[in-house]
Amino acid sequence: MVELSKIERVELREVWPDEAADFTPWLAENLSQLGEALGLDLDIRGTEVPVGSYSLDILANDIGSDRPVIVENQLEKTDHTHLGQILTYAAGHDAETIVWIAKGFSDEHRAALDYLNGRTGEDTKFFGVVVEVLKIDNSRPAVNFDLVVTPNVVKKQTDPLPPGGKKYRTFWQPLVDTLREGRGFKKIPDAPPINELRINTGLSGVRYVLVFAQAKEFSVDLYIDGSKKELNKQLFDNLKGQRKESIESEFGKTLEWMRLDHKTPYHIRVSSSYRGTIDDDENTLEEIREWMIKGLLVFKKEFGPILGELAE
Repeated sequence: MVELSKIERVELREVWPDEAADFTPWLAENLSQLGEALGLDLDIRGTEVPVGSYSLDILANDIGSDRPVIVENQLEKTDHTHLGQILTYAAGHDAETIVWIAKGFSDEHRAALDYLNGRTGEDTKFFGVVVEVLKIDNSRPAVNFDLVVTPNVVKKQTDPLPPGGKKYRTFWQPLVDTLREGRGFKKIPDAPPINELRINTGLSGVRYVLVFAQAKEFSVDLYIDGSKKELNKQLFDNLKGQRKESIESEFGKTLEWMRLDHKTPYHIRVSSSYRGTIDDDENTLEEIREWMIKGLLVFKKEFGPILGELAE
């Protein structure tokens, strides 16, 4: 008969004495372990990120959707204070994925997250994660993330979209398919039910955004929205200084270079010279998709090398 070992739990404070000074930095450096548990490909954007007078433990990016993910930690059992904090941080960063990590979850807080998952839309996801440290006999301790609350993805995906959402998803799908066929883009997100398609550049906090605006306009943008404002300014000024003349020559028109120091994100935009609506005929919508793809490829050609060097 095989002799079996016994799994032992290690007190969290023995591994990370201080939540902010020890656990948060460790998690930031090992974010892939959390991402694997959640089924997400996560990229760190910052730690102890200010949200008004509060401070978010970890701000991450879901590479698949190129959307913010907030992570709030507790090395104790959940409490009402942190429940309020995750909602504040989610609003502050317009996050679609909210992750609450704790030593243990009360029944009431599990019920609260389940309620939020049931009442929010398809794109909004609340996770409750118990962190534990385990060892076998004299082995080194190992971290385990136990998901005790997960979004009901099946239910959310079967909820009917409003008519506008269906139209946008139908509009974006052929464009997404084209980009996935080998245009040099990594991890293009699925076609969204909104008027924007956000595409990761490979550099945290910087993305290409294709916009089908409400005022019959559409555009290709580069958004710069990293966690460090001073670096955002430097990157914007660097791109403008090095590529303004070249990219405007490519388009044959002046672009909008929006460096608004009191606002984020900084962004660079080329707008179409003609108009269209989501209710136009398929031929018109295909012309819009073709214009967006051409504009996106010019952005990637002009800005991609600089962004790639910074991402390495």
